[in-house]
Amino acid sequence: MTGINLRRVLFPLLRAAFRALPLSQGQRDRLRTRFLASHGDWVPPPPKGQQDAGGPRANAQLRWRADEPAIGHVPWREGILPSPLPATLVAFYLPQFHTFPQNDAWWGKGFTEWRNVTRALPQFEGHVQPRLPADLGFYDLRNPQVMRDQARLAAEYGIGAFCFYYYWFSGRTLMEDPLRQWLDDDSIDLPFCLCWANENWARRWDGRDDDILIGQRHSAEDDLAFIAHIAPYLRDRRALKVDGLPMLLVYRPHLLPDARATAERWRRWCRDNGVGEIHLAYVQGFERPDPRDIGFDAAVEFPPNMSNPSSLSARQWLLNPDFNGDVRDWRELAAEISARPLPDYPLYPGVNPGWDNEARRSGRGRVYLHASPRGYRDWLRSTIEKRLAAAPTNKRMVFINAWNEWAEGAVLEPDARLGHAWLQATRDALSPTAAPVQQPAVHLHAWYLETLPEVLSALHDAALPWRIVVTTPAQHVDAVHQALAAHGLQGEVMAVENHGRDILPFLEVAELLQDQHDVILKLHTKRSSHRSDGDQWRQELLQRLVQGGRAARIHAAFQADPSLGMVVAEGHLLPVAEYVGGNGPALQRLQARIGLHAAADGSQFGAGSMGWWRLRALRPLLDAHLYRSNFEAEHGQIDGTLAHAIERVFGTCCEHAGLRVATAAACVGEPDAHGSEYAYARRS
Repeated sequence: MTGINLRRVLFPLLRAAFRALPLSQGQRDRLRTRFLASHGDWVPPPPKGQQDAGGPRANAQLRWRADEPAIGHVPWREGILPSPLPATLVAFYLPQFHTFPQNDAWWGKGFTEWRNVTRALPQFEGHVQPRLPADLGFYDLRNPQVMRDQARLAAEYGIGAFCFYYYWFSGRTLMEDPLRQWLDDDSIDLPFCLCWANENWARRWDGRDDDILIGQRHSAEDDLAFIAHIAPYLRDRRALKVDGLPMLLVYRPHLLPDARATAERWRRWCRDNGVGEIHLAYVQGFERPDPRDIGFDAAVEFPPNMSNPSSLSARQWLLNPDFNGDVRDWRELAAEISARPLPDYPLYPGVNPGWDNEARRSGRGRVYLHASPRGYRDWLRSTIEKRLAAAPTNKRMVFINAWNEWAEGAVLEPDARLGHAWLQATRDALSPTAAPVQQPAVHLHAWYLETLPEVLSALHDAALPWRIVVTTPAQHVDAVHQALAAHGLQGEVMAVENHGRDILPFLEVAELLQDQHDVILKLHTKRSSHRSDGDQWRQELLQRLVQGGRAARIHAAFQADPSLGMVVAEGHLLPVAEYVGGNGPALQRLQARIGLHAAADGSQFGAGSMGWWRLRALRPLLDAHLYRSNFEAEHGQIDGTLAHAIERVFGTCCEHAGLRVATAAACVGEPDAHGSEYAYARRS
């Protein structure tokens, strides 16, 4: 056995022994950091992802445009923020988006962070790379207007301050010009603070001591030179203050020879030179000591660091067979940190809208998969309402990692894929949760106009206060409006292309209604023209889901039973394993893409793709933010498309949400339909 393999075998044993040691959290973090700094090669590589026989296949992922808006794209919107805000949100800000001589020398003339961003490539199916800016564009921070626009946008969406990374190396600074421009521009009102990134600047982009480009030389003299240099920022009227004291952060205090002595030098200098008392905090990126033990006032949480969610690497379908990166579950990260109790020392909690540093580490990135604006909104809201519930008003502060870490996938700024979705989620998290209305929603996809009257008659006769959203080709919009009026119904009509069958329009409507309604009924003008019994199939589904008073009774069942997630017509609830058809490979890939485990033998789906859903049961699908181009072009397919795979994953989505699947008959207390064979599809 080689030395490398031996180390990798021993590492799990050493880790288990280390975890058993009676150490404080601070001691444990410090020892772990020291070990990894010099023995990182002991850490086993992440497991390899999956490949098709013969290598990666040419699939739809490779044909995506990186600037394609996805389902869930949000444009800029005016909005009202609560007053006062329930917490001050502080977003970390990277000032590297401009050229400067050192980067020209180290990385090539004209280098900025944008060069890293745009070179990134997707490494596995569903890997969102490159991530490209939208409204603010590929900005250059030498232009003062950029930071004015950023400050305005941040304030509009509830960001209370920026925390600028500050790069000081024993009298030399990097990337300070944009911060000096901000300091000199009194028209910018957004508060700010500095975070001294006091680690070495290395070619690896991670602060470790490999291939150092410019190093730190910490000393007592350097401490005093640093605090004198940044004093104008601390004196500025916009300096972020806690109890009236300007705030200063240090990224890695344990790199200082004596953090307590440094803190005392800074405090004494500030008192003697007109700044006054200061509020010192450190970032919990690598270690978590009690800040008071090192002479600091508080700590700042810094996810995704200091967490270890489950690995998803082995489940990914590789596009690059040489990908050796590490894929983790962002949802698990968010759930774990949002549930952490605050320690008995002052700690400002942190949240994170995602992480993916593939742009800096080609083929070796660390990717936190399944981040979503809704998940981030819920994390931030929970942090404000629960973790900070007992905090005094002047200490209710949350740090967000980050505003513009484009090469690390931690971004609130508008991007081409989701627009302002992350900022809208930030704004929404600052307001109390609004309960969805109990009015039932209906999505009706009207492709075959000849069967539309039949479906509208069923909705009219149900006599429920529906909110009806109809999707139909542009050439049918007027006819649909007329049909609605003829049946005494009101509805919203959206023009859609003939793409993705009834499934893609349903996802788009569900995205629109997700936070407004609790329950949705999905119908379509089903013909199944490849079958002789297509009309019978449609009529049977309508009868069992809507007609004969069933609609009201099923809707009442949803209101009475919060565990109910999906209701399909009896006799049409089928086991996925037996009716997967030609959708097996697509279903496997879809489950990996939306973050669901492989369907268990008991997973079920509703044949005919009509039914009732609690909208939150659809979140795995909606939070994946699929692209419209993921759906195959229409060629009359009767099986094997993404739409068919999604039809078979609805039940698994319900189970993932902790909800149950039921038949319409069970909801209304009638006997279920039983039969040995399903009339409208063959077993696999």
